Amino acid sequence: MTMKPLDAALRYMGIFFSGSDLEALRPLFADDLIFEGPFYTFDSAEAYLDSLRDDPPEGMTYDILASFESASSACLIYQFSKPGVQTPMAQLFEMEGGVIRKITLIFDTGVFS
Repeated sequence: MTMKPLDAALRYMGIFFSGSDLEALRPLFADDLIFEGPFYTFDSAEAYLDSLRDDPPEGMTYDILASFESASSACLIYQFSKPGVQTPMAQLFEMEGGVIRKITLIFDTGVFS
């Protein structure tokens, strides 16, 4: 079954922010997944997952402010929160062959300093 872009993006968010069972992300990704964010860039699903395994996301929450979808992509705008930090973030998920091929994460890094 091929997931629609918005369904895949929301599934990713649910797994990522749960901080557990990160291996459940693997079927959502193309092998050559590209992840681009202000702090990190990865050029494969395994490199991205290795990073998450080394430093699992914990103690974070999100609240979706808006979501948009096209035939091959989805964009989520959300309020990110963790102790001492709150900031709006946006992620663009680009799909290819029914899986996430590229994730672009955008946020103001200043709130993390």
